[in-house]
Amino acid sequence: MERHISLIALTSALLFPSTYETKAQPPSEDFTLRSDVRLVLLDVSVKNHDGFSVSGLSRENFTIYEDGHAQPIKVFADSDLPVTVGLLVDASYSMTPKRNEVLNAAMVFIRESNPADELFVLNFNETVRAGLPKGINFSSDRTQLRDALYRGKPMGRTALNDAVIAGLKQLSSGTRDRRTLVVISDGGDNASEHKRAELLSAIEESMATVYTIGLYENGDPDRDPALLRKLANVSGGQAYFPTSRDEMGDVCSRIAKDIRQRYTVGYTPTPPHGDKNELRKIRINVQGPGNSKLTARARTSYRYDHQIQSAKK
Repeated sequence: MERHISLIALTSALLFPSTYETKAQPPSEDFTLRSDVRLVLLDVSVKNHDGFSVSGLSRENFTIYEDGHAQPIKVFADSDLPVTVGLLVDASYSMTPKRNEVLNAAMVFIRESNPADELFVLNFNETVRAGLPKGINFSSDRTQLRDALYRGKPMGRTALNDAVIAGLKQLSSGTRDRRTLVVISDGGDNASEHKRAELLSAIEESMATVYTIGLYENGDPDRDPALLRKLANVSGGQAYFPTSRDEMGDVCSRIAKDIRQRYTVGYTPTPPHGDKNELRKIRINVQGPGNSKLTARARTSYRYDHQIQSAKK
């Protein structure tokens, strides 16, 4: 049986937050991973052909490829590890008719998350505002998080790009090794200072998993489902597009369960040949018992930050 692994993040940089230092540890049932060696930690969801999550796998069931080359797996955990989670809730004027359903669904997500998760809320319209009180960056208190959701007041347009970039930045200061954003919006971006290219670059430079929920009205001119799908696919999350407000609670429940059932798989990447930040492609194969075919959902690429690696030497 795999040992339980407790991982401690030793960097809060936005660029490549899953960078660790390791030392040899004496065998034990519980040990802490610290590091002199860089690790890529992947948050992996595994489903069978019916779309149900698969538990009980071991590291031997997984094969990781970086730029087409198989990578030895150095870290593996299949337990419900705590996560740093950011809830990004659209508070633009167009959200007014569906506001109650969105807030109720967000509370479903909070209640069904791991009690040890640390969460924060960002409410966004033309600006991005922290939902938690000043001086509190994260919370596990359900009442405090509920109050954070209700501090958003629907008005103005939608600065989606700014909100996601702000969310990634706040995630980087979290204390949990697995990091996730859940983005709820009813439209594309029409008010951000940051451009789409900056948003996509930030996703590549972060190792966070992003789930997106697009709740659109028919004929909405600002809808941008392609962007929400891209954010989810690149980061290893999933995009949802409920057809009615009543489905929101079920979607948020599914996301909370998926986060808690994901595997943590890590490997040591090959150092870059040059000084540039290389975009590296990741592919994961999972073979189930009896050679059954399973589907893995994880980040498909990341940007290797050479400057951080050099600074640690």
